[in-house]
Amino acid sequence: MIGVLGTVIGGIGLFLLGMILMTDGLKALAGDALRSILARFTKNRFSALATGVGVTALVQSSSATTLATIGFVSAGLLTFQNAISVNIGAALGTTSTGWIVSLLGLKLSIGKIMLPVIGFGALAKLLGKGKLAQTGMALAGFGVIFVGIDVLQAGMKELSELFNPERFPQATIGGRIVLGLIGIGMTVIMQSSSAAVATTLAALAGGTINLEQAASIVIGANVGTTITAGIASLGATTPARRTAMAHISYNAATGAVAFLVLPLYMMLVHELPGVFTDQALTIAAFHTGFNLLGVILFLPFVGTLAKISERVFKMKGPRLTRELDTSLLAVPPLAIDAVRRALKVGCAELYEFLAAHLRGDRKGPGDELIDELDVALDEIRRFLAKVPPPDVQGYEFHRQISTMHAIDHLERLVAESREKARLEIARKDKTLHSTCVDLAAMLELLATQVREPLVEPDVERAQAFSQRLADERRTARPAILEATAARKIDPDQALAELAAQRWLDRLAYHVWRTSHHLREMKRKELAQHAHTAADAGAGAAKAPEPVIAGTQDQA
Repeated sequence: MIGVLGTVIGGIGLFLLGMILMTDGLKALAGDALRSILARFTKNRFSALATGVGVTALVQSSSATTLATIGFVSAGLLTFQNAISVNIGAALGTTSTGWIVSLLGLKLSIGKIMLPVIGFGALAKLLGKGKLAQTGMALAGFGVIFVGIDVLQAGMKELSELFNPERFPQATIGGRIVLGLIGIGMTVIMQSSSAAVATTLAALAGGTINLEQAASIVIGANVGTTITAGIASLGATTPARRTAMAHISYNAATGAVAFLVLPLYMMLVHELPGVFTDQALTIAAFHTGFNLLGVILFLPFVGTLAKISERVFKMKGPRLTRELDTSLLAVPPLAIDAVRRALKVGCAELYEFLAAHLRGDRKGPGDELIDELDVALDEIRRFLAKVPPPDVQGYEFHRQISTMHAIDHLERLVAESREKARLEIARKDKTLHSTCVDLAAMLELLATQVREPLVEPDVERAQAFSQRLADERRTARPAILEATAARKIDPDQALAELAAQRWLDRLAYHVWRTSHHLREMKRKELAQHAHTAADAGAGAAKAPEPVIAGTQDQA
């Protein structure tokens, strides 16, 4: 008995290990591609649904897809309604595991054939780097899955000699509920609905349970996957809780529908024995079928579910850093997305603050915004420090460098925003007043553009404006000093005017650089700028960025 249980537990362990290795390998391989796919193909509920199905079937992990959608909601790149559609698609996509187990694992018993694949994958992981190592890990995991299925199937055959299916709850309402609870328990213990389904199919193939019992357990496993999502959302941010609530609500409702249609499905199986010849495939078809029925029934009500979830879990915490969800740290590209979104929110707020003060608008944002931004930037830095380091010289490495540049320039902008005396001089000076008005107009435009996730800020305009101010300052400085020497201008007034001019110059410069680094650049462009030692300007591969004279802290 102990030996049989050991074989079963070992088979489950091998299956889980294979799933972990394959999922991690595929996620690492997908990298930014997964992020790009979710961002590009989730424009409406139908494309979001299809994306959820495809991505989950690819990486064989609905939890990975769910985590990614939480990240995109937090980063403002995906609406909550479409995130629900992605998760509904993930529930349907995860049923692909049943087909893989039924068609390959149980029918062909290819565990031995997979041993060379495991060996090759392990060597690629140990000796290779980058994509080769990630591919090796995915291949090794794929092979271990089928070895686990073989071991699990052998254990279940031995277990069938000790247990009779008649000892399990039978085809009654109470019996189905008990079997459903067993399925939920299996999923919670294994932390994988795929493993629970694979174990159920192996038990069915080994004769330990019958067809209807297996169907009830699979329904429970489908519902049980929400328990892990619920546990993961405890103490998490509001987007995570909303996503978990929608996930639990949908899967629970789909499970209830599955229990209702199960007797009808079993009648169909008995009426068409020539069609349903393979029991494992019959369960795989049922698993996919009731999830597909759930999609048909509940996809039209995604908007209603989103509104209910938003009412139950309202946004809390500092408004400038609500996007910083600690659960995203498991997927660094999404964590960086959240950081950049938080920076864009703070940047837009600061641009509007500066525009209002440059125009002398007393109804604009108050000085408390500057203190709020200081606190937010501290929190952003702490969050960024927790993000796992990316591969050196990879795309995400350059992206993090660009993010750090954005933080640096935004911090300097915040510091410059406290220089109220120079602001007043600039506004009252006849020569500088028009510059203040022009800079305010540009800041308002950039603030609007930065707030829109899919709109790029007009970096070229900001660059041209900054260079124009630098040229004007260099031209005006000798003239002001000569006029001062000729006693045409009071020395104190001249020095104050020069300080105000330098302040506007620095302001425009940091606005340009912040907007530039918050713009989502392409891979080649980002790498080019990240490699430039002197923080080269936007598109300035041929000419170095101008350094403003007299400012020792300029980057």
